Amino acid sequence: MSAFDLVVRQGMVADGTSDDLRVADIGIRNEIITAVEPRLAGTGVEEIDARGLLVTPGFIDVHTHYDGQVTWEHHLAPSSCHGVTTSIMGNCGIGFAPCRPEDRERLVRLMEGVEDLPEPVLSAGLPWAWESFTDYLDFLSDRTFDMDVAAQVPHAALRVYVMGQRAAEREVATEQDRHAMARHARDAIAAGALGFSTSRTLNHRSSDGTNIPTLRAGEEELAAIAQGVKAGGGGALQVVSDFDDPATELAMLRRVAETTGLPLSVSLMQYHHVPGKWREILNWIEACQADGLAIRGQVSGRPIGMLLGFELGLNPFSFTPTFKRVAELPVVERRAALHDPEVRGAIIGEMPDPSEHVAANHIRTFSAMYALGRRPDYEPHPSRSMTALAAARGTSPEAEAYDVMLEDDCQGVLLLPSVNIAEGNLEVARQMLVHPHTIYGLGDGGAHLGFLCDASLPTFMLQYWTRERTIGPRLPLSEVVRGLTSKPAEVFGLVDRGRIRPGYKADINVIDYDKLSLGIPRVTWDLPAGGRRVLQDAEGYRATIVSGVVTRRNGEGTGMLPGRLIRANRISPPAS
Repeated sequence: MSAFDLVVRQGMVADGTSDDLRVADIGIRNEIITAVEPRLAGTGVEEIDARGLLVTPGFIDVHTHYDGQVTWEHHLAPSSCHGVTTSIMGNCGIGFAPCRPEDRERLVRLMEGVEDLPEPVLSAGLPWAWESFTDYLDFLSDRTFDMDVAAQVPHAALRVYVMGQRAAEREVATEQDRHAMARHARDAIAAGALGFSTSRTLNHRSSDGTNIPTLRAGEEELAAIAQGVKAGGGGALQVVSDFDDPATELAMLRRVAETTGLPLSVSLMQYHHVPGKWREILNWIEACQADGLAIRGQVSGRPIGMLLGFELGLNPFSFTPTFKRVAELPVVERRAALHDPEVRGAIIGEMPDPSEHVAANHIRTFSAMYALGRRPDYEPHPSRSMTALAAARGTSPEAEAYDVMLEDDCQGVLLLPSVNIAEGNLEVARQMLVHPHTIYGLGDGGAHLGFLCDASLPTFMLQYWTRERTIGPRLPLSEVVRGLTSKPAEVFGLVDRGRIRPGYKADINVIDYDKLSLGIPRVTWDLPAGGRRVLQDAEGYRATIVSGVVTRRNGEGTGMLPGRLIRANRISPPAS
């Protein structure tokens, strides 16, 4: 009889801590790592030869938006293609529970506007087999996935559930409203929710243009809900904010954290229009931590912005008269038309029609626009912007952008970053990544389907920051693995995973580190109602293991679905 269900043999193990890498065998039985030794004598029912390969814990993505996708799909791409074995959804105060039947359309429009999930996709995909958040968790507990998922209580859905139209009009919550929201939050946490999330940014709008209902929610409301979270058993608080008035906003968030003792994370990034604000927020985080408050920043390791292309949701010519006509053609005819020199000349020579789209002007910022390239470059030199190339070649930025998108039969992609690269490089991002009080996040898996695929961040962190970066310092491999695994696990109370040690959950990646690389973002039409989304493939993942079961092998799904809903109140720490 075999001693183990699965053995991963002789891989170079980065165990999720800051310890040095070491060669070891890993024995797995009954979904748990039971042995990590230089050599194991016992055999496994299945064995993986990991000689020369990197072995890590499965990655934990703390910032995703799979709230809808988990209700109709079992394979949570693109995250599961990038070594993610645990996904935390319900971020930014957006989600689909709790929800009364009469508010379903409102929450769909909000998700469509904030996270770029089209209404036809959501209308066709969502089964709406729930009302309360507990109902939602119960529905998900009967489903299986290629990774584990955990849910946070989204503030916008909670507020609309309690206040209805008054929430959408952003009225001040009454004492009765606050008590009701606190009660529902308590019940959701008691049912297994991992925490609570809210949004306070003008960037988050419904598809009808209205601001998110939580935009100006008062301190009394946030404090009441946080107390509900505490009463339900505790959980993490997640906040995204513009911090237009940093002193007032940060002081308010500190008071909420102080009175509840709950851990809190805020989205931390370098906005190009206020390039120094990140340091002010990070200084505040440091002061809070010095006073014993568990407050952290969620940071991204690459520029955040938009991907533009003829096949994507937007491009610099989306609102020009000729392109709008061409865009209506079937795909083969559209591509042929875009290659026509006369059509090209007309499009690059036209000014866009007036539009109320929030990005209508931004998508023509040619001075900050770069070719992503066949080997995606997320830290481009300023000399490679469309404006700079046009000046050097005696052309126009419009012509340069058009020709990039025309490559590979209209599959070329432009990168238009607006966060984290204001100085022309990622040095500020590096400073945020290495700070002891930040965690990796902001990948937005399951969202922004027409112009973004930052769910590939785990692969990028390993490929670029530990191996390929030449512009500035790299990051130690063991520390990046820790940032993808045990660190987020500790912050969010996922004490049963994130390390390769006996007693921990058997979530593991086996990676050909030297060959690990990102592909070009590509468009697929595989969502409900034929909806479009952007995916980004990766090479180098030899195997991804969830609960001791191989879910992906050599970049392909195995069809196995061991992933389950995580109920936070049922997580047990590893046996000593």
